[in-house]
Amino acid sequence: QVQLVESGGGLVQAGGSLRLSCAASGRTFSSYVMAWFRQAPGKEREFVAATTRSGGSTWYADSVKGRFTISRDNAKNTVYLQMNGLKPEDTAVYSCAARSGWVMTTTAYDYWGQGTQVTVSS
Repeated sequence: QVQLVESGGGLVQAGGSLRLSCAASGRTFSSYVMAWFRQAPGKEREFVAATTRSGGSTWYADSVKGRFTISRDNAKNTVYLQMNGLKPEDTAVYSCAARSGWVMTTTAYDYWGQGTQVTVSS
């Protein structure tokens, strides 16, 4: 099993930046594909970004491409989401997720964190 704990959320003005972190328990972090999802009030959870086990390949939703960067440090059992150029429409609860197997852009992940709130003011 993997336990995931997010941190780094908060309130930021439009155009600002935040870096989210997701710390994972266990010794097998490097065996999991990692991803970030977000869910805004009244909306379904949506894919944001994902990375392979090594971090060598990444995927992004079109809405965040060029502004967000996913990365991981397997020595620290942590995955990050650097968010630049934030917009009010980025406001949501951001959650990290882990799965065995291939990268997926759907919610078909095995383990989820509790989430961290990101609020972008205009």
